Amino acid sequence: MSIQYDVQHGVALITINRPEKLNALTLQMYEELANAFKEAGNSPEVSVCILTGAGEKAFCVGADLTESIPHLAAGHYISEWDDAHLKHTPMYKPIIAAVNGFCMGGGFEILFSTDIRLASEEALFSLPEVGLGVVPAGGTLVRLARQIPYAKAMELILTGKSITAQEALEYGILNYVVKPKELLSQAFKLAERITERSPVAVQGAKEAVIKLLSLPMDQAFDTEALLGYKVFMNPDAKEGLDAFYNKRKPDFPSRRR
Repeated sequence: MSIQYDVQHGVALITINRPEKLNALTLQMYEELANAFKEAGNSPEVSVCILTGAGEKAFCVGADLTESIPHLAAGHYISEWDDAHLKHTPMYKPIIAAVNGFCMGGGFEILFSTDIRLASEEALFSLPEVGLGVVPAGGTLVRLARQIPYAKAMELILTGKSITAQEALEYGILNYVVKPKELLSQAFKLAERITERSPVAVQGAKEAVIKLLSLPMDQAFDTEALLGYKVFMNPDAKEGLDAFYNKRKPDFPSRRR
């Protein structure tokens, strides 16, 4: 399969594996990627995901145009790829992106659906769609201006300019820029830190942030209280607070399951 899925110690490593084509996504790969996200989301063994690309040259350069252009010309719309872009798929387990080269078009768009992002010093990013007469409608038109300053988002979308990993860090797109050989090890360190936390609290926090983004402030505060109460009433909260009070490491019930 061109999307590799491997679970290690609570971490699902999802690898886009077509390095000879810069990890460009075929139509089948979009479906496989969507299924990998769903499998991780439904698996009790998985607490966090790491998404990366095979090889050193590319994370993902988006759709394979030799397939996607005829597909779109035949009247199919890119909504068929929504699940791979996590546009309507509830996914409350954290996703860490490890970007190891070119991250363009649909690959860049998928990055915006992840939660914590690391990139190699050699990574490059761009949204070239407007130069092809189309728009980056794989979630970018919704997500990007909510994640970084409006003017920066519009410059990327409207000019198609390429930016370096350091620039992406300064824009607020990335959390860390690391040396290429350290990329996956640093991603796994972050993942390990998350797996040590309460799965109920981690997923509850992500769910709340996603749901509250689109709500008016007063309604958001009310919804935050309801979602927070749901987590506070879980056995993990009782265990975590007791462990803190007694100065011991917590043994969260949901992690044992």
